[in-house]
Amino acid sequence: GSHQDHPRKGRPIFTSKDSDKSKYDDECPICINKCTDQVKLKCGHGFCRDCLKMSIKIFGEMCPVCKKIYGKVKGNQPQGTMSCRTHRYDLPGYYGCGTNEIYYDIPGGKQTDEHPNPGQPYSGARRQAYLPSNTEGKEVLQLLQRAFDQRLIFTVGTSMFTGANNTITWNGIHHKTSMTGGPQNYGYPDPDYLKRVKKELKAKGIE
Repeated sequence: GSHQDHPRKGRPIFTSKDSDKSKYDDECPICINKCTDQVKLKCGHGFCRDCLKMSIKIFGEMCPVCKKIYGKVKGNQPQGTMSCRTHRYDLPGYYGCGTNEIYYDIPGGKQTDEHPNPGQPYSGARRQAYLPSNTEGKEVLQLLQRAFDQRLIFTVGTSMFTGANNTITWNGIHHKTSMTGGPQNYGYPDPDYLKRVKKELKAKGIE
């Protein structure tokens, strides 16, 4: 029809690299549509306001594209307690400094909208973990306390060990649940453990 542009009359779709770039500047990486009410983060990535809100609700205040963290990352760990005792005995590989023993207690309860099966019950967990009571070990203990307060240590899901569903599981921050037996037994000696766990905490915005 007369309203349609003929190819030779029509303008090329992209006249230059610039117009190509601006198309992607306005596109929300979450919904892949043109941004509505665009919000740009400090890293330069832009999103629809509602898409970003949804992402923050699920993943916390981090850029969904480059994972740069802006605020405090909050997890979905259910209510529970974390306590610690210091003992005189040493862990293999850390002599003369004593041991910090951490106790986590997460009672069972009902899953909320933050969890995989809202309304269904989840089973609770009690866990113990060990850190050397030296300078670096005490630093890791403080970081773990912050991670616990931000609900990042545990989540509700499927247990890697038992295959059970709807249960409290670790959430990507590795703990030494044994004093001995080396890494294969989640124990000591393991000279790189404190460095590794600090990296895992940093990935969740805790440093």
